[in-house]
Amino acid sequence: MNRPANGLLLSLMVASMLVACGKREEKAPAASAGSDPLVVKIGAASPLTGPQAHIGIDIRNGTQLGVDDVNAAGIEVGGRKVKLELIAEDDEANPTKATTVAQKLVDAKVVAVVGHFNSGASIPASKIYSDAGIVQISPGSTNPKYTQQGFKTTYRVVANDDQQGPVGAQFAVEKLVAKKIAVIDDSTAYGQGLANAFATKATALGATIAAREHTTDKDTDFTAILTAIKAKDPDLVFFGGIDTQAGPMAKQMAALGINARFLGGDGMQTPNFIKLAGDSAEGAMASIPGLPKDKMPGGKAFLDKFKAKYKTEVELFAPMGYDAVFVIVEAMKRAGSTEPSKILAEMPKTNYKGVIGPIAFDDKGDLKDGPLTIYAVQGGKWEPLEIIGGPAIVSAAATMDVPKDAANDAAKSAGEAAKEVVKEAADAARAAIDRK
Repeated sequence: MNRPANGLLLSLMVASMLVACGKREEKAPAASAGSDPLVVKIGAASPLTGPQAHIGIDIRNGTQLGVDDVNAAGIEVGGRKVKLELIAEDDEANPTKATTVAQKLVDAKVVAVVGHFNSGASIPASKIYSDAGIVQISPGSTNPKYTQQGFKTTYRVVANDDQQGPVGAQFAVEKLVAKKIAVIDDSTAYGQGLANAFATKATALGATIAAREHTTDKDTDFTAILTAIKAKDPDLVFFGGIDTQAGPMAKQMAALGINARFLGGDGMQTPNFIKLAGDSAEGAMASIPGLPKDKMPGGKAFLDKFKAKYKTEVELFAPMGYDAVFVIVEAMKRAGSTEPSKILAEMPKTNYKGVIGPIAFDDKGDLKDGPLTIYAVQGGKWEPLEIIGGPAIVSAAATMDVPKDAANDAAKSAGEAAKEVVKEAADAARAAIDRK
């Protein structure tokens, strides 16, 4: 009778030993894991397919380059080696798809997200990131609503439309002397927000909005809208939208004999606009958040590195995606942790000198002192005409080839010397347009 009991006891002892051994084996990797880098996932979201894919891929590539450079340099967070891994998702520039992508990134346990590009995607996605407590840094969303929702997780590294729209309007009315203006938008959060801000400021400055039209971000035939606008005989047409619509619009304006100047926002300030518009691009103008790319503090090195890796030029917001990665990494370092909540807590303390220039945020998550640049197409290339606002005001003279002593004067007189050069550049742009 005792023998079976002893056998059972022996079996239980063996089983216990095996379990104990098993537990020791499970702990072994954890004990040696400190010598291996901790893999930390960063999310990226932008349109990678569809009409705006060239801009979305540009952002993704800039973000990936940032991840690659961080990994090449090697970093430690809280005494532990860290390796970044980019999880890039395609939001198709679609608000509904953007929320799906946002949830997918949250479920993938990313610690922060660089994205989205479109305001119409960033705004609905931001609620999901906020609920998860994950930092979201947009490299290109400019609609003010994005950072006005009260979420502590929303940041951007570009100026917003409340800054960009009025700047474009002031340039149109004061520099281009436009008195009668037609305004078109693509009905997106970005395009409509920018156009509204432009129209409000232009009206306040004394211009007349002779026509206010809407299209969509999918349309490429604007004949009906432009025919109606031609009858109003405007001095200038302003478009709030993306290059894939702006290019055909410029062509169709020329075909209809509309001699008005053509001005837009950052969505059309791309090489793709010139490609789509052809000869009709000449003289077109656009505002864009940030300094001219080759005049950014780290611009030339970044442009060279980007081209070497991807065999193409920067399209639009790649430098912003790149810097967003480093802003996240710096927050990790300050926190001594890769926990999303601790990264988030450090974001308001950001003071980073990036490729695009100084990066710091206000209490909403907007970029402080974000400069804007006005460009015009001259000789088949986008050329800078004027830098407005931001810490760039002192360096504007150097950017616009003004003597160094003018840069010192600019610090005291808000860049009056630079403005003289800007006026000459604007006059040249107007002459180029009038020759169309």
